[in-house]
Amino acid sequence: MWDPAIYRRFGAERSRPFFDLVARIGAERPRAVTDLGCGPGDLTRTLAGRWPGARVTGIDSSAEMIAKAAAEAGPVEFRRGDIAGWSPEPDVDVVVTNAALQWVPGHREMLARWVRELPPGAWLAMQVPGNFDSPGHRAARELSPVGLRADPVSDAAGYAETLTAAGASVDAWETTYLHLLPWETGQEHPVLRWMEGTALRPVRAALDDDAWAAFRAELAERIIADHPERHGLVAFPFRRIFVVASI
Repeated sequence: MWDPAIYRRFGAERSRPFFDLVARIGAERPRAVTDLGCGPGDLTRTLAGRWPGARVTGIDSSAEMIAKAAAEAGPVEFRRGDIAGWSPEPDVDVVVTNAALQWVPGHREMLARWVRELPPGAWLAMQVPGNFDSPGHRAARELSPVGLRADPVSDAAGYAETLTAAGASVDAWETTYLHLLPWETGQEHPVLRWMEGTALRPVRAALDDDAWAAFRAELAERIIADHPERHGLVAFPFRRIFVVASI
């Protein structure tokens, strides 16, 4: 289960890669724009502002996220759906998927299929986190009683190879953002709070309250050691992988 309120923690930091991705899309007047893995819909609505003449749709597998997105008025349609089974309608000229494909096994083959199915002149833009070898993720895998995937994404070169082989022109890059997260006395460590909204979801779903509390306490000790507070801030490097493909 996704919790929109927890996911929206550190909203400015989470949204910056989305805007960096969308800025590289060259579409001028797309007929339809689809955001796959739209979450609570805040960023999807900005696509309607970028392309006011387009039909904009947000799709997410989480009922909680779609309910939150649909509760706010705006010129965007939100609906629940499975990314793995999605295919573009004939008029979809822009596909955006931001921090979602890491949850979809076999997504490189899916990306190649989308390139073949999208109309000529379409754009496909994706971003995935690439920090699965960070100290916090390594500690979570070591401590978790349930299996967490160690490397669910490729690097920029791997995605570029997949999409160029499918016939697209590709712009691919990687960026490491250094997030300086505020340290608040009496609050839990900010990196733990960040991870709780995304990477730790499978662990939380598998544990009862007592086991979850014990896991979080042990993980917090590891995270504090790896991400100490300095001058009221915690440095949190975060690598991300971007691809923008034109068809």
